[in-house]
Amino acid sequence: MTDHALRLLRQDRRLAELAAFLFDFDLDRAAHGHVEEVRLASGGPLGTVAGDDTGGTYFVCADGSVLYADSEGAAGIIGSSVDEALELVIGLPGWRDCTRLSPDDGEEKILACVVKTEDGIREHYGIDEERAELRAALGFPERSPVELVGRLRAALLRTEPDFVLLNAEEGCAYDRLGPAGPPLWEPVLAAGRADLARLREGGRTAWRELAEDPVRRRITLRAAQFDRAEGDLELLRHLLRYETRSSMTDELRLAAVLVGLHGDTGDLPLLLEVRETDFDTACGLGGMPEPGASADELRQWAQELDESMFGTDPADEPVSTWTDLARDQGMTDLARVTLIRELDGIVMDRSGLCRPGAPGTLATAPLSGLAQDFEELGDLPQALRAQRLYAALQETAWDRASARHTLARLEREAGRLPQAVDSLAAVRDALATPGDDSLRYWQRVNLGRFIAEEHYRLTLALADAGRPEEARALLTAADALLGELSDNAAKGVRELAERTAARVRETG
Repeated sequence: MTDHALRLLRQDRRLAELAAFLFDFDLDRAAHGHVEEVRLASGGPLGTVAGDDTGGTYFVCADGSVLYADSEGAAGIIGSSVDEALELVIGLPGWRDCTRLSPDDGEEKILACVVKTEDGIREHYGIDEERAELRAALGFPERSPVELVGRLRAALLRTEPDFVLLNAEEGCAYDRLGPAGPPLWEPVLAAGRADLARLREGGRTAWRELAEDPVRRRITLRAAQFDRAEGDLELLRHLLRYETRSSMTDELRLAAVLVGLHGDTGDLPLLLEVRETDFDTACGLGGMPEPGASADELRQWAQELDESMFGTDPADEPVSTWTDLARDQGMTDLARVTLIRELDGIVMDRSGLCRPGAPGTLATAPLSGLAQDFEELGDLPQALRAQRLYAALQETAWDRASARHTLARLEREAGRLPQAVDSLAAVRDALATPGDDSLRYWQRVNLGRFIAEEHYRLTLALADAGRPEEARALLTAADALLGELSDNAAKGVRELAERTAARVRETG
C-alpha cells in the first residue's frame, strides 16, 4: 500500500481533525515527538508521523512500516504502511484493546470485544457517520473487525527482531505490544530440522556436504537432540566423526551422548578415539566407558550426561545455546534482541543472579558473558550496559579493577573518552586502596600489564581526539603504573609507552 491517504489528511484539515479527535491519530502531535528519546535496536531510522492523546506515538520505519509506541513502554508494528495503519485505527478505533486477539479466537469473541469498546466510545462521541466519511474520503473499503484483527496480529508478529524499540538513554527494550512470537529455538532449529530430514532420506553426497559444514552440523545435531529416532545411529556416528574437527564443543559431547544412548558396544572404540582427539576432548568426555564395557554401562554413562546437560525439551536449554546458534546462522538481530531482553530481566530483577543456597551472594558471570556476546555482535552500547552493571557488582579489589579495566576499553572503543578516563581512575583507586589482599601482586601479573596498556591506548585516543591536556595527565598516570610493574610485566608495554609519549609530544 502507498501513503496516499496520509497525503489527503495533510491536505484536508477537516479530515485531519476527524482522524485526530475521534480516532486518535493526530498529525499535529508529531511535532512534539515521543515522551522520551528512542531508537531501534537494529539501528534503523525512525520518523514520527502522528501521536495520540495518551502520549503514544506513531513512527515510520525505513521500509514504511508503522511502529506504535505507547507512553508506558510497549511498542509494536501495526501496519506495513501509514495508509494500512490509518485503515486500522479508523476501522478499529479501540484497536489497543484488540492486541491480544487472534483470528483463532473466533468471530464471536472478536466482535464482542470490538462492540464493547466501540459502545464505550459512543457513550461520549459519534463515530459511525464520521468513520464512513473518513473511509470514503481516504478510499478505504469497509472491512470486518475480524479481518482487521487478523491484519493487526500479523503486523504485531513482525515486530521482532527488526523493529524492537529501545530507550535511547538506558538501552532497555520496550515490551511487546500484543502477542509474543515463537520461542527463539524454533527459527534457530528450522534449518537443522530440514537437514536432519535430508540425512534420514539417505544420499552420501548430502551426508558429506552437511557434515563438512560446521554450522549446519551443529544445528543438525541439536535437531537430533530433540527428535530422536532408532534409525539415526549411523548418521549420528557420521556427524560425531566430523565434529571432532571442532575439538571439544557442546555438540561433540551431545553427539557422543546420542551415539552412546543406543547402547551399541561396537561404538566404544569410536568413542574412545573421539575422546583422545586432544586434551580438551579427553577432559570433556571424562568418565566414558572403556572398550570391553557392557551395553548397560555405555547406556548409563550416556543417560547420566543426557539428563545433566541435554534432555529432549528445547525450552530447557540455556538461552545462550540458541543465541550462539542464531548468530552462527547470521540471525544477528534475533540474537541481539534476545540478549537485550535477557539483560533487561537482570537489570529489573537481580534475584536471578543469586547463588543457589547462598541468597546473599551474586553470581555475576552471566553479565560478563552478556557483555562479551554484545561485543562480538558489534553492539557496544549494550556491551557497555552489561559491563557497567557487572563492574558495579564486583566485591573484591581484583574483580573491581579487572571489570573497570574492561569497561574503560569498551568506552574507549565506543568513543566515550571522558567515561573511559573516569573508569581508569576507578581502576587506579582500586590499586591504591584495595581493601583486601587480592591485588597484592598486581605489579607482577598480566592484569597489571593490561591496565598499563589500556592507560596508554586511551592516552593515544585522547591525543587523536584533540584533547592534549587530558592526554598529558593520563600519560603521567600511565608512566607511574609502568614504573611499578615488574621487569617481566613491563617488557611488553615499553614500546607502546614510547609511541604514546611521542604522539603526546606532537600535540604540543
